[in-house]
This record gives sequence, structure tokens and C-alpha cells, in this order.
Amino acid sequence: MNAFAAALLLAASSTAVPPVSKADVRKKEAVAASVDAQRAQLVRLADQVWAFAETALHETRSAALLADHAEKQGFRVERGVAGMPTAFVASYGEGRPVIAVLGEYDALPGLSQKAAPERVALQAGAPGHGCGHNLFGAASLGAAIAVKDLLAAGKLSGTVRYYGTPAEEAIGGKVYMAREGLFRDVDVALAWHPADRTRADMRSGQALVDMAVEFKGRTAHAAFDPWNGRSAVDALELFTHGVNMMREHVKPTVRIHYAIQAGGEVPNVVPDHARLWLWARDFERKGVDDVLARLRPMAEGAALMAGVEGRLTVQAGDYEVLVNEAGARLLDANLRWVGPIAYTPEEDAFARELQTAAGVEPIGMDAAIGSLEGQAQEGGSTDVGDVSWNVPTLHVSVATAPRGVPWHAWPVVAAGGTSIGHKGLVMAAKTLAATMVDLFDDPAARAGVRAEFEEKTRGFTYKPLIPEGPPPVPKAE
Repeated sequence: MNAFAAALLLAASSTAVPPVSKADVRKKEAVAASVDAQRAQLVRLADQVWAFAETALHETRSAALLADHAEKQGFRVERGVAGMPTAFVASYGEGRPVIAVLGEYDALPGLSQKAAPERVALQAGAPGHGCGHNLFGAASLGAAIAVKDLLAAGKLSGTVRYYGTPAEEAIGGKVYMAREGLFRDVDVALAWHPADRTRADMRSGQALVDMAVEFKGRTAHAAFDPWNGRSAVDALELFTHGVNMMREHVKPTVRIHYAIQAGGEVPNVVPDHARLWLWARDFERKGVDDVLARLRPMAEGAALMAGVEGRLTVQAGDYEVLVNEAGARLLDANLRWVGPIAYTPEEDAFARELQTAAGVEPIGMDAAIGSLEGQAQEGGSTDVGDVSWNVPTLHVSVATAPRGVPWHAWPVVAAGGTSIGHKGLVMAAKTLAATMVDLFDDPAARAGVRAEFEEKTRGFTYKPLIPEGPPPVPKAE
């Protein structure tokens, strides 16, 4: 029995419906060998994106680097899609099926960090890859190139497509791409995400709505004639008080968090402007809609009480990921076929240092491949969710940072710039590429994934949670 067949049996033993794949394992071996051959290039790409550390909609060099590399590999590249200069689509092949893989490359503000086990910024106050998107973009492109090699050799037929998707950490670039219909002809899409553990994902993240709440009042001297003023900050405080009182009366799955972006300049001027940036989440879009419906009149009431003007504006939002269990079984089998990552003693020691610095148990890297069963629902949102309601989407997580370290934080940046992150990149690329072989080579496997999607979306109409008009792309400097 070959390794892939054994992996299928292992996956089947932990699921109610056994996966079926008749794909030629030699083609899987070929894509795995291609990823190994690309390893130095992929690591170089990931490290360059790590060093660029460009935030949402500013990923100019990162997007160009990945798009240029795809073009050099023979892909047809369309740049600046869906109104975003840093979004692109790279395609190779002709006809159906169209199998897509998603890539991201945006960094987070204020997380600049050296590849070191203590907090040391590369550049104080600069961005850093605290979510591992430098690895995400490179690994997905490596998988697409590996499949392209088989298409070019005539061993597979159809089209492989790589989506370069910006601004996942802000406006959700994939939402604008979905609104433009860029996924309309895709048969199946795949995505992965850096994590502190490895598994095919059988649980969704959270739906999200991103909103700005703004108040406009009237200035006056805070001591000489305050009665002539109307404080926008009073309204903001009333609104946040209402939000915090509401926390007792929402479902336990709801998360609400905000940042005050404007709240007056000096104490002796009644402030005429206040602004709050708020995100609300729940595990289903309906729950998010329910919270939003309660927040709207709350903003109106706060403005009324303070005697000012108020406005709540929805800026962006994500659906929860629609899990495809048939696809997850394929991913799980391929994870086990690729096999767990082997870490060196030095890598494990580095991981333990990061964990110690972060105040979590220093257990080192977690190399285990997690089960499909018993996965807990976890917080966090992604615009992959919007893709998943438009096309069947398969999602896998691969360890690129030590277990338990805080995410969106400097330890993830540090690990992502080392061989720990690079090994996760390679495992992700191989797993994605092998699963894409299943989807190209086995029509029954592809049909099973598609049938589950059609059943789960019957009667559903996709409505993106973004405002009308183009994406809010910053003006070129």
C-alpha cells in the first residue's frame, strides 16, 4: 500500500464519509518534487515579502514581486483587478476545470521585528508580518507553479489560477474581487493559513462587520462659554457606554472591539469631531447582521442625547468560511501523505525561547497533524469566507510559529522569517499542490466537493458587506 492510500484510509477512519480519490499518486510525487526544486526561490520570495512588510493596499513591491515571478513561470498575469493596484490574477492552461489557489501578502502596522527570540524591531514603529502572509503568498504560488508544470507537460488538463489578494487585514480585497465576479468560473478554490498547528480545517471562523461611527458637534471655550458648544466626544462616550452595556445582552459567540480614532485635541476646546472604528463578529453572518441592527439606533440615540450629528458607516465585512467537508478530507489525506514537519533541535530551542518570551508554556513546535474530528470553533475572520460562498473552498492550516504564542504579535513575525516558517511554507505548498492534483485528475472527487457546496448554498444569494463604489485605495504619493 502506498503512502497516499494509507493516508486516505486513516482519514476515512476518522470521518463518517470516506474520501474517494483516484488521482495518480505519481502526479502527486511530481508536484511535491517541483515544490522541493522551487524551495530556494519560494523562501527567497517569502523573505523578501517579509522584509517589505507592506500594509493593506500598500503592498506595491510585494504584489509586483509575486506577479513578476508568476509571469516568468509562464502564467498570464492580469494586474490591478477589481480596482485595486495590488490585486492580480495569474492563469495557466485552457478550459475546465478551473482550480484556483489564493495568496495573501499584506502585513500589520507596528509589528516590525527581527528574526530573533526577543522583542527587537527591525525599524521602530514599522509594520511586520504578524499573520504570516509573507509565507501564505509564496507557498500558494509555489503550489500553482507545481501544477502548472504538469499542465505544461500534458499530464493534467484544465486551468490553474493564482489569485493575488491584497488587504485581507483591512478592507478584505477578496470581497471586492468576488463582487466583480472574478471567481465566477472557478470550479474549486484552495487556501491555507499560517498557524501554530497543522490540520485540514473543519471549522469556520467568524463573520465580521467593520464600521466607522462619527459624530460632529460645535466648538466653544470649555470654561468661558461651554453652553455654546456641543461635544462630539460626549456622543462618542454615550455610544461606547451603550456598546459596553449591550455586551451582557448578546450571544456568547459575539465579539465587539473598537478603537477611538479621534476624540478632541485639547481640554479647553469643546470637541466638534469624534470618530470610532468598530468591528463586530459572530460565527454566522446573521448574527453579525443582528448586532449591526442594534448598533445603528444606538449611534442615533447617542447623537440625539449629545445634541450633535451622528453617522454609522459600514466600511467592510466578511462572511464566515463555508466549510467543505469533502474537500477537508482530501486535504487531510494529503497532509498525512506529505507527512509531519521534522524540526531540528535548534529550531525547537528557538520556538521555546519565543514561547518563554511570550509567557506561554515552552513546549516547542507542534509537528502533529491534527484530526478532522473535535475541532473547536475559534475566533478570527477572513475574506476567504466571501470566496467560500461563491465557489467551493478548501482550507488548511499549517504550523509556522510555536504553539500558543500570541497571533498578530511579534513572535509570529520572528518565526516567519526563519526556517520554522520556511518549513511550513513547503508543507503548505505540497499539500495544496497534491490536493489540486486530486481535483484535476479525479472528476468524482471534484464532483463530490461541488455537490456539497451546491447543497449548502441552495437558495442563498451572495450580498457583500461593502459599500457601493470602488475600493478605498489610497492616493499615490
